[in-house]
Amino acid sequence: MTALPLEGVRVVELGNYIAAPTAGRLLADFGAEVIKIERPRTGDELRNWRLYAGETSMLYRTVNRNKKSVVLDLRDPAGREAVLALVAQADIVLENFRPGTLEKWGLGPAELDAANPDVVVVRISAFGQTGPLAGRPGFAAVAEAMGGLRDLVGEPDRPPSRTGVSIGDSIAGLYAAFGAVMALFQRETRERPPLGRRTIDVALNEAVLSMMESLVPDHLAYGVERTRVGGRMEGIAPSNAYPCAGGDSVVIAGNGDGIYTRLMKTAGRPDLAEDPDLASNAGRWRRRDELDEAIGAWTASLPRAEVLARLEAAEVPAGPIYTAPDICADPQYRARDMIQYFEVDTGGEAPKRVGFTGVVPVLGDGTVPIRSLGPDLGEHTDEVLGGLR
Repeated sequence: MTALPLEGVRVVELGNYIAAPTAGRLLADFGAEVIKIERPRTGDELRNWRLYAGETSMLYRTVNRNKKSVVLDLRDPAGREAVLALVAQADIVLENFRPGTLEKWGLGPAELDAANPDVVVVRISAFGQTGPLAGRPGFAAVAEAMGGLRDLVGEPDRPPSRTGVSIGDSIAGLYAAFGAVMALFQRETRERPPLGRRTIDVALNEAVLSMMESLVPDHLAYGVERTRVGGRMEGIAPSNAYPCAGGDSVVIAGNGDGIYTRLMKTAGRPDLAEDPDLASNAGRWRRRDELDEAIGAWTASLPRAEVLARLEAAEVPAGPIYTAPDICADPQYRARDMIQYFEVDTGGEAPKRVGFTGVVPVLGDGTVPIRSLGPDLGEHTDEVLGGLR
């Protein structure tokens, strides 16, 4: 197989849960050697999250794929010295402890820099390493709330909802991985940057805020305070989920001017297609309830497959609302190898064939194969620490 882009890069991951491990997964997916340091006995708490059977959750196996697990006690002097020895041979350190924790253990940026003056230090925390909230603990749920996302998710007459996954952690992990590679690029193309420029500070709430598009500018420029609009998107219409005959639903994005005209003609409403008041998005948003009612009446009269076939013929963006079984059966995902299968211990008498989401983005003609799933606790301790002797 062709060499992966990050082969030769070594990462020491001091992370738990999802944010820093997601950054580590992204780096590992593309060839970096990621050494995950886990506490003795229990390891990363993610091993027990959504654990339906067996000893290690599929969530852990997913987020920590392509990594090596080493057990060390960071509170113990011997563990500290072993970590610093690994850092001396590493390019990146990832961590997502509360600010001040690594410093308390003698593993802060100054100590890491002393061990390796080229190392990139990536720090993920709830609110960043500075500011009045820096020392406060927080998970993605809090970051999603304070970053502005939670207030926009759900129906307008109900309390805010979550998105169903730890999206704040995953976004922070993406920024952390990008920051790490950015710092490596700077290190390799210019003179060695000082420690401050090699320290990447990712705050969960800021990572979420950065995804909020024009939420703040719209408020400051126009006095607009956005509200929850359910399956719609503020100021964009028609774009929603619509029920079909038989109980299935589809998502239709008919908000482009030309697309809207084709959609309404397909739905048997040429009157709405040709209405000059609906020629632009602003007019369609004002009459969004009327449009959703018309589209919903049409979709409800037909099976989902027929709705999608007609919309495809009209070149209107639409798709089914998938469940996990739908994803596993989808030919598009299969063609791009986006579900990769492994024999996994799930707590039964024999291993079970389990599919895991593939590597994104695709490089060239195909996605990168997953080399290994999240490892057993301490699986690589002897291998890795033996190389330090």
